[in-house]
Amino acid sequence: MAEQVFVKVMGFDDTERHALNTLFRLSEAGPVHYLLWAPEAPSAPRLALVDGDSYEAQLALGLQQDAATQLIWVGDNPPPGALRTFSRPLHWPHVVQAMDSLFGILPDMDLDLGLDVVTSEEAWPDTAPPGGQPEAPAPRVLVINPSLEERLYLRARLALAQLTDVDEAVTGAEGLACVSKAHYQLVIADAALADVAWVLRELRGAQPPIPHLVFCAPPLLWRLRARLHGAVAWVKPYDPAQLHALLQRV
Repeated sequence: MAEQVFVKVMGFDDTERHALNTLFRLSEAGPVHYLLWAPEAPSAPRLALVDGDSYEAQLALGLQQDAATQLIWVGDNPPPGALRTFSRPLHWPHVVQAMDSLFGILPDMDLDLGLDVVTSEEAWPDTAPPGGQPEAPAPRVLVINPSLEERLYLRARLALAQLTDVDEAVTGAEGLACVSKAHYQLVIADAALADVAWVLRELRGAQPPIPHLVFCAPPLLWRLRARLHGAVAWVKPYDPAQLHALLQRV
């Protein structure tokens, strides 16, 4: 059974908290299960994660900090007691790895099903020219999905694979507008989109071409349609192991 560690989270906006809660849920399968601390929790928090850019969080920390609680600080001017410090933009897997290190977990251990984390170098070919020239830019990903919860979940799973340059679109039209302005190495589109067949056709015909197009859909008919449009079919509900394998393939 995973060791339970309650984490007191101070500050952060709704989007950051949602991403953090998703990573906490993913940690349930690992050796340490992180849970958001609340006053009614059965035990005291062992870790405080503080948004240093939030005045209210700084004030709460000064009033409530327990010497037994380890501290991870996000932002500038960390206090002397901070064991780890991070700057924005946040790379959440790095934060969770720092949390793991505080509790004796190896930093390269994945939070989900014991799978190794796929690095960007493993998942994507090195496109840098020979001779030691500067590294190629990080792969850019577009998620087109009308569900905020699913978009945040996908962002968290992509982040665990160190794919952090991610754009979002709520509708197919928004997604196609993004594709017209930027080149994405991976696009993940969902069957819940309106005019989804048209969206798939447009994505497949995009110039420059999208190297990896993934279509998320539950029914067999939609998965067959995805293949007809040259997309990789990804079955819903989401399976973390399947996503891991998919990122390795692409």
